[in-house]
Amino acid sequence: MPVPEIRELLATRVGEEMALNDRHLNPQLGRILRTLGFDRSWVSGEGPYLIDAGGDRYLDLICGYGVFALGRNHPDVIAAVREVLDARTANLPQLGVTLLTGVLAEQLLALAPGSVEAMVPANSGTEAVEAAIKIARAATRRARVLYADHAFHGLSLGSLSLNGNDEFRAGFGPLLPGCDPVPFGDAGALERELARGDVAALVLEPIQGKGVNLPPDGYLQEAQRLCRAAGTLLVCDEVQTGLGRTGRFFALEHWDVQPDLICVAKALSGGMIPTGAVLVSRRAFDAVFDGMERAVRHGSTFGGNDLAAAAGLATLRVLERDGVVEHARRMGDLLFDLTRPLVDRHEIVRDVRGRGLMWAIELGAPRRAAGRTVFTTVERAQPGLFAQLVTVPLFHRHRILCQVAGHRMNVVKALPALVIDEHEVRRFAAAVADVVQEAERTPSAMARLGLQLARGTARARRSRIAAGR
Repeated sequence: MPVPEIRELLATRVGEEMALNDRHLNPQLGRILRTLGFDRSWVSGEGPYLIDAGGDRYLDLICGYGVFALGRNHPDVIAAVREVLDARTANLPQLGVTLLTGVLAEQLLALAPGSVEAMVPANSGTEAVEAAIKIARAATRRARVLYADHAFHGLSLGSLSLNGNDEFRAGFGPLLPGCDPVPFGDAGALERELARGDVAALVLEPIQGKGVNLPPDGYLQEAQRLCRAAGTLLVCDEVQTGLGRTGRFFALEHWDVQPDLICVAKALSGGMIPTGAVLVSRRAFDAVFDGMERAVRHGSTFGGNDLAAAAGLATLRVLERDGVVEHARRMGDLLFDLTRPLVDRHEIVRDVRGRGLMWAIELGAPRRAAGRTVFTTVERAQPGLFAQLVTVPLFHRHRILCQVAGHRMNVVKALPALVIDEHEVRRFAAAVADVVQEAERTPSAMARLGLQLARGTARARRSRIAAGR
């Protein structure tokens, strides 16, 4: 059949998204969305909002897993991409180089610690991590790579080998050999592993995305010292925490870390074009690309393309011109000021943590016997379900989209657009207080959630029957 034009598709086939997903993409995702009641027909995005087919605006605190740091469809990023298309640049000559990627590298490195001096382009965060593994092994001529428990880093095979979450790793083995976990924050355990003298790199998220886990005081500095003493490269995965997310351009700045490699992606292009990069120390870079015959020993067909570079340059320009990083710091401080008191007010709130606009709330069992019994029963049936007492009513009652921060975790996470305004921060904090207060009345709250999930499950079942599954 003929392929219709995009304008025609957007005008005539809105509402078919879930059916198309179920037939051709990921029907299990469709089941989750219907069960939670999140199966909206999204038609547009504007700043920190997603807008559905009915015109309802939802405050988007998943933010495309952090890619929309400037909000959705930022006009400066769109304009930069259009300028490249209109200029008809000599994009991706392969046996040649173009201007924009070089300027992006120049600008990024100017904002980075002095320990890095070169850039290797990539298309995504997982690809950046894969490149970091290769560079570290080639530069040190060692095989082992250490990573922290509960780390993420990505889902392609190499980065999955550094993923500290069994729910992602299960069924995909054998994974890359020589990749070993160390407890996050345990300098003693790290020192024992490094003492073997065969570790190419330690790969760490300054703040872990799964669960929003912050390092203990002094840990990152001590990890850096131990790596230097052992001849091991320190890799900071800033794919989620970088470009202003934590109130600094890089999260590592909070601890004055000077890594050998920094992985970036997600927010780098304002969410417009897939992109990523590894910023590399000159010493490590030159040890890998050490002759003409090795000039292309690592690369990517689309890495460093002009569209991604233009979107990246526009993103950096907006971050600087509009003071976005400082704004993120101030809005983050406000959000924590408004929500940290929930720990003292509510027995089910174990912690409110994060940095800047990387925020999480951790829930636990109530102290009262009736509530604790319900909590234990629910967790035994489905670990992490209790956290949906926050996410589901936030979505349905307050039109706020956020996520549970990991499998089997009662941690709810928010990654607002860095351009979110004070009014929306206060709105989110008030909504969280409302749903937490309701969640604390556990038996009745679980009953309401159970009814919501039952309706969603029935809707999912009807869709499977209609699709003949």
